[in-house]
Amino acid sequence: MGIFSRIKNIIAKPEPPLVEKSMLTIGPGDVCEISLVTYQVIGSVQNRQRNIVVLTLQDGSAIRYLTIEERERTLFAIYEPIDGRLDSVEEVPTELELDNRVYHMEEQYSGFVSANGKTPFVHAGEQYVWQYQSDDQKLLRIEWQDGRFMLYEGEDVLPADVRVLRGT
Repeated sequence: MGIFSRIKNIIAKPEPPLVEKSMLTIGPGDVCEISLVTYQVIGSVQNRQRNIVVLTLQDGSAIRYLTIEERERTLFAIYEPIDGRLDSVEEVPTELELDNRVYHMEEQYSGFVSANGKTPFVHAGEQYVWQYQSDDQKLLRIEWQDGRFMLYEGEDVLPADVRVLRGT
């Protein structure tokens, strides 16, 4: 090795360490595991005001949605889309009954979201969200954006059951 090569190696800046992917920063093309099921992330919707991300996950032909909300601790919930409709944003009830299960509204919020990849709402914009919980700890989530409602039924996930397998 020549003297110039040695000097160049001394002066050269070391490469910055690679930042490890977290659940809040993964996006389309990444792979994660939730409760021992491996999913490919095909889309994400992010609400920066609330520090919440909704990932669209695919396992074969099955589509699920993982909500990740950073509060005093990180909260995870996994949802499946369900059929249903509501007539108006102004008339979303505080109590809903679906399949003999009563859901009570826990939270209602709105905010500007950005979308990336394959998501139920492909454009960024103002989104309204209503979150419900039943007495047996089941969750219901209603989203409205651009005149369209989406309904999801799900459950909380323990943080230990969620991990990033591969990030792009």
